Amino acid sequence: MCTRVVWHHADGVLVGRNMDFHEDLQTNLWTQPKGIFRDDGVEGKLTWTSTYGSVVATAFDMISVDGLNDVGLAGHVLWLAESDYGTPDSTRTQLSQATWLQYYLDNFATVAEAVEWTESTDVQVVQMIDPTGGKPPAIHLALDDSTGDSAIIEYADGKPKVYHSADYTVMTNSPTYDHQLELVKTVTGLGGAAPLPGSTLASDRFARASYYVSRLEQPRSELQAIAGMFSVIRNAAQPFREPDPGKPDASQTLWQVVADLTNKQYVFESTTRPNTVWVDLAKVDLSAGAPECKLDLVDELAVQHGIAGEVSDKFVDAGKLNFLTLEMEKQMLAAAHAPGSAG
Repeated sequence: MCTRVVWHHADGVLVGRNMDFHEDLQTNLWTQPKGIFRDDGVEGKLTWTSTYGSVVATAFDMISVDGLNDVGLAGHVLWLAESDYGTPDSTRTQLSQATWLQYYLDNFATVAEAVEWTESTDVQVVQMIDPTGGKPPAIHLALDDSTGDSAIIEYADGKPKVYHSADYTVMTNSPTYDHQLELVKTVTGLGGAAPLPGSTLASDRFARASYYVSRLEQPRSELQAIAGMFSVIRNAAQPFREPDPGKPDASQTLWQVVADLTNKQYVFESTTRPNTVWVDLAKVDLSAGAPECKLDLVDELAVQHGIAGEVSDKFVDAGKLNFLTLEMEKQMLAAAHAPGSAG
């Protein structure tokens, strides 16, 4: 599920992504100011105070799955069934899946900084439960910044595998990234002779996104650039349908984001609700001590009353964004198995 595309044109850098899943993720947008104290969500051994502020899209208000920080670093969580995080090892630096993306947005200004930390610490991502009751998430992470740099971080045999290059502009799902890079070379216009594929397979979406982003024209305005990126990720979107048996990656597109990393604009478009909204990060308060604020995109009444356009002034103080932790997991599992519970 999901597609991510980076476009580095003459005047700026944009990234687009589709979020594909088989059920509603109850996604809202949150501001995450500087100065927030957090821990790793596992054993609390890794702690930090956020250096940078960000705007993030969440799943169930428990996990950051996409976002942009105030210096132009963006991150995107996508599904990768082949992910192998290894047995949790408390002697290593650890991050829960729920805090993985947020750690990078909080602490790094560039992809290069994030890659150096990942490789030097050999950080282990710890798999969490699925809040919907499904199989535990298997995810990989894409990072991109306002210089056009890019990295994809996947886990194999418990170790982070980092693909770091500004040339790595497209990311989808299975197979692993090294195989995707080889598969795309077989397609016409990308090194091979096979016709441009049209299915919803991750490898086919990878090929279409690679082909079309490489053919975008130089935009005459920021608006045209955003429209251009939307045209590419919509072509890689998945239509509404029942999920294909045994293929969680074959799920409908729930929402799409285009982030302008140069001008710090974050544009969100739902496929299940009618309006497009965007946030100018310069217009939301991300200073230390500012409240964590939420733009409710789930409340049907609010959406029906016209949440649309530039929405920086529509975020409201919603208290703390509580990321899913192992301790919360234990409490959820205990409640599910308590006498008289539905579980």
